Amino acid sequence: MTSARSAVEPRALRRAYAASLSGTALEYYDFAAYSVAAATVFGDLFFPSGDDLVGTMAAFSTYAVGYLARPLGGFVFGRLGDVLGRKKILVHTLLLAGIATFLIGLLPTHAAIGGLAAVLLVLLRFAQGVAVGGEWGGAVLLSSEYGDPRRRGFWASAAQIGPPAGTLLANGVLALLSGTMSEAAFTSWGWRIAFLLSAVLVLFGLWIRLRLEETPVFQRIADRGERPSAPVSEVVTTERRALAAGILVRVCPDVLYSLFTVFTLTYITQELDMSRSEGSTAVMIGSACQLLLMPAFGALSDRMNRRLLTLVGTIAAAIWPFLFFPMLGDGSFGLLVLGTVVALAIHAMLYGPQAALLTEQFSPRLRYTGSSLAYTLAGVIGGAPAPLILTALLALVGNWWILGAYVVFSAVLTAIGLWLARDPVVESEEETTREVATT
Repeated sequence: MTSARSAVEPRALRRAYAASLSGTALEYYDFAAYSVAAATVFGDLFFPSGDDLVGTMAAFSTYAVGYLARPLGGFVFGRLGDVLGRKKILVHTLLLAGIATFLIGLLPTHAAIGGLAAVLLVLLRFAQGVAVGGEWGGAVLLSSEYGDPRRRGFWASAAQIGPPAGTLLANGVLALLSGTMSEAAFTSWGWRIAFLLSAVLVLFGLWIRLRLEETPVFQRIADRGERPSAPVSEVVTTERRALAAGILVRVCPDVLYSLFTVFTLTYITQELDMSRSEGSTAVMIGSACQLLLMPAFGALSDRMNRRLLTLVGTIAAAIWPFLFFPMLGDGSFGLLVLGTVVALAIHAMLYGPQAALLTEQFSPRLRYTGSSLAYTLAGVIGGAPAPLILTALLALVGNWWILGAYVVFSAVLTAIGLWLARDPVVESEEETTREVATT
């Protein structure tokens, strides 16, 4: 029997993979650049205060706004993606993210225009969040609906490579800037360069996406006249269990990622007197490892039960903070790197298979809406408040163990989501892909 993968032109399949990866890399470059800037310079520039902790928490509040905006993007773009198609929507999400990030690089600070600077920063951060909310679900489908459904874990992982690629680029650019100029110059104008460079990534992403055809799965749905008229209502009324499972499965990976790529930068500088560049370097090395680990764990999830693999990663995530923070007791850079690499490897075990796990919870005609809503609503619970909660918990208790307890709580929620989730049925999608290829 001819495989679904062979039914699709290999060049189109590779192009879809590249389009999925490049778009999410851009949007997570934007998010990562903001995350690093929020942990280091935005507190003083946009939220000046005599208390460093207060300024940092205010900056992290706008970090959370990006997550809180994602459900709107998932609602609007997810619905349009199931009605109009994957490709058209992904062009618009890419443009929205790129323009918002570029404008952050031009934004006047509090010293120039007062409180209006913070308002404009929040609005642009909100626009970033809306774009990411619509991007992820479509990017996953762009690669996975071109590929063999039996290898969905691997093909869908293209979108999952985007976050570490974007994080690596953003941290690399910011580390290079902060390492080659004075502290005063970096704080004054150097950080802006990282945001302005997003224009290059936007142009590259558009060049790839505009050359793509619509995915075979959506094309067949459109040919059959099966496109939903009210996909959000259908998901909420007919696929509630899938939505609940998708939301909960994402909570622990989001919290883990926020802890080790965002909050740890603040922790090591304020609690251990380590430098910002040391933290950024550790995150860069861990993200570089994830470039290989994301597709590797995605492929592994095609060979073993995806939910079981995710459960193993969830247990590891709950344990690792209790080993990581004692390792940092003497402020060793080498141990910081080792601990961050292991943490992000655990995150890859969770995040690599996650795109396939989420999308296969929903029927193909509702998949963009369902997976987008699950992805974005989970961010509101997990990723959005995590840096704020972690900062507040540390200030309240004054000991790192409370940070580990918070990760354990998120792991319990994800385990419940895995219990609610279902395993995939791919035979009908293989048939769909073959039918489209022969018409």
